[in-house]
Amino acid sequence: MTKDHSKAQDQDQAQAENRAENQAENQAGERSTVAVLGPGGVGGLLAALIARAGHRVICLAGDETARALRTDGIRVRSGRFGDFTAAVEADTELREPVDACLISVKHTALDAALERVRPEVLGDGLLVPFLNGVEHPAALRARYGAARVAPAVIRVESTRTAPGVIEHGSPFAEIDLTGESVPRGRLDALAGVLAAAGPTVRVLDDEAATLWAKMSFLAPFALLTTRYGVPLGEVRTRHREELTALVAETAAVSRACGAPADPSVALARYDAFPPEAKSSMQRDAEAGRPLELDAIGGALLRAADRHGVAVPVARALVEELADNHRH
Repeated sequence: MTKDHSKAQDQDQAQAENRAENQAENQAGERSTVAVLGPGGVGGLLAALIARAGHRVICLAGDETARALRTDGIRVRSGRFGDFTAAVEADTELREPVDACLISVKHTALDAALERVRPEVLGDGLLVPFLNGVEHPAALRARYGAARVAPAVIRVESTRTAPGVIEHGSPFAEIDLTGESVPRGRLDALAGVLAAAGPTVRVLDDEAATLWAKMSFLAPFALLTTRYGVPLGEVRTRHREELTALVAETAAVSRACGAPADPSVALARYDAFPPEAKSSMQRDAEAGRPLELDAIGGALLRAADRHGVAVPVARALVEELADNHRH
């Protein structure tokens, strides 16, 4: 009798697991509505991939870009995902609730861009900022509510060459999704949509560690390539000593903020990158656009000051870049 009872329990558990798996598959197969604020290099690539996977995508941009996207869709050239064109909707502002709104504008354009996404229109949708830096989640939570903001970081090299034309140059597209105040089920559901579209996606519990992992890599890369106007390959050879010192300073700030960081791992990642790689800040400098210097370098210095961490190399670089690129 005990054996029969145990067997029945096992069968019940197996049936429950099967129901849970079927439910997850059904949810994954549902059509989501995703808005993309800023369909540039990163946003355009994600918008096209998500649309190609069968979801409804609404791109939010200025008049000219919105018209181009409505007419021609988004054309992607990618060694990883292939060359394709995806049809998307486009508007100058969000006019209905969505399941998620991906924010992929530059930090310098964030305040103006957010006027396109009013909190009362967003509804219960998740706000997913793919922004450089570590300070933006707090500002977004103050405006949209804590339970809606799910910060993400993406490792990719993707460039908009014209409205709706995207060149994805890196052999990877990796997303880390987090959000300390968002229910885990909502993060998992969004991760499923993103992963099914093509990118590699992880959901991580530690928000600070997730954001600082990106910052620890990005800050030295952005500051040094922009300061010297050379790609990463030259930075890691001609300016190796300065790179090593800056990586150590950034890792020390990251650890002080509660996020583990290993300088040797960061250096190994730089060495594995294509030598011709340029940072987005360097591209902005070359094009005469405003720099995300405050969101990256400024945030690094503010965190260092809060925790009493000495960062002389970073401070000198940020001050020099600020002097050289005043608008």
